[in-house]
Amino acid sequence: MKPFLEVKNLFVSFPTEDGVVRASDDISFSVSRGETLAVVGESGSGKSVTTLAVMGLHNRKRTNISGHAILNLPTGPVDTISAPEETVRKLRGKSMAMIFQDPMSALHPYYSIGNQITEAWSLYNDGSKADGTKRAIELLDLVGIPGAAKRVEEYPHQFSGGMRQRVMIAMALVNNPSLLIADEPTTALDVTIQSQILQLLRDMQKEFNMAVVLITHDLGVVAEVADRVCVMYAGKIVEQAKIDELYYRPDHPYTLGLLNSIPRVDRGGDQRLQAIPGQPPSLISLPQGCSFRPRCAHSKLVPNNRCATDVPELYEKTEAHGSRCHLTESQLVQIRTSAGGHS
Repeated sequence: MKPFLEVKNLFVSFPTEDGVVRASDDISFSVSRGETLAVVGESGSGKSVTTLAVMGLHNRKRTNISGHAILNLPTGPVDTISAPEETVRKLRGKSMAMIFQDPMSALHPYYSIGNQITEAWSLYNDGSKADGTKRAIELLDLVGIPGAAKRVEEYPHQFSGGMRQRVMIAMALVNNPSLLIADEPTTALDVTIQSQILQLLRDMQKEFNMAVVLITHDLGVVAEVADRVCVMYAGKIVEQAKIDELYYRPDHPYTLGLLNSIPRVDRGGDQRLQAIPGQPPSLISLPQGCSFRPRCAHSKLVPNNRCATDVPELYEKTEAHGSRCHLTESQLVQIRTSAGGHS
């Protein structure tokens, strides 16, 4: 059975006065219904740009986009990159939906929560306003908002940050989408609320049998949520693997750096977290060779200065585990062992 979403060789760039910003560079991944794919990386790595292209939300007059983002619908495949804008617009909210990073800016302050959810429902359903309100109450109750029948008449400013995020999830799910893209859904929420939102996404995925793409900068967030992970750096996927493989056998120094920068209960309490030195490169003027080389402590292990001259290809070193790195597997084993906690 084909995955519901297949992204193939996706390129997204933005012409500017200073040069071309290559935000997504030859991105390929897939996700099936019932599966969660996490897309991880620092701010500016191309995570959101990639998924906005899938949703058809870039201004095509200011953006250069090529490649494919295929939705395998019951009626046949549709490529959201090449399909007419009207076709893609009719898919948004129905076949695919997105939860945006900041619910306060995504929700309209002048309209009640119920009106906003009802409007999303009415785009694809025939029925009265009362029918839409009933559906809105059902969804608010489903996502765990207490007193949904009363709160449906309230406004965004009357909800806490965690409750606004639940409203965004309810709005995204009101038309039973097959694909849900969640862009940093737990940013600016405290740890307890983060856990609740992630559990809610898991529950909703089971309820609707959705394919879920979770965008985050925090590998700690995805540990118990994702089935597979794509790690992005400087517009490219530098590693992709099943969740256990990625956590216990990271094959790219950047992934290892991300893992070493989050707290772990299986390590001694006196061990300091290790930050990745330096800053991500400009997407206008990427360094030659491997984009991560200026921040990598292990590039000197690669002979002939290849990290400075050759862009590493993304290839599978083990089954379903791809990495974009010149280091050999034996070198990686040694690096993981010295870092502690990996083999």
